[in-house]
Amino acid sequence: MNGASLSIPPGIVSFLTAAGPLLALGSLLFSLILFAIVFVHHRRIKNISSGAHGSLEETLSRLSRDVKELQQFRGELQQYLKHAEGRIHSSLRGVGVVRFNAFQNGAGGNQSFAIALLDEKHSGVVFSALYSRDRVGVYAKPLEKGVSPFTLSSEEEEAVAKAQAQLGAHPRREQ
Repeated sequence: MNGASLSIPPGIVSFLTAAGPLLALGSLLFSLILFAIVFVHHRRIKNISSGAHGSLEETLSRLSRDVKELQQFRGELQQYLKHAEGRIHSSLRGVGVVRFNAFQNGAGGNQSFAIALLDEKHSGVVFSALYSRDRVGVYAKPLEKGVSPFTLSSEEEEAVAKAQAQLGAHPRREQ
């Protein structure tokens, strides 16, 4: 610089003289805040990496093992639920009973009955018991989708209709 001196305008010199301590104090506060943030994060990382269950790697390994066990349990539970649902679908869900007098001469009273037992596919059986003083006859007729290969009496048809109405009150949930 050839021995020339640098001249700074007097307004800037007075501003720097007044602002210097404030800039130093601001820098100190900024440094303290950054130090506090670093310290807090360092403590959190230290707590995570050496928690109650060991190091961070051990914790992740344990969590991974737990997730695998839960996935296996979920698969077993899904298989069980499919099996249980299949059993529910084939269980008796509709029952219809009709009592009647099988003989016109009044010899049996209303002691005779027809009972329909249906699963939710409307398959099952109709039992009829015809009662008289000297004998009782019991008959069974299979049902497949609400239809029997044997002719049903009016009382048996009524019992089937009652059982089907009961099934209609609780419709099958489609998959």
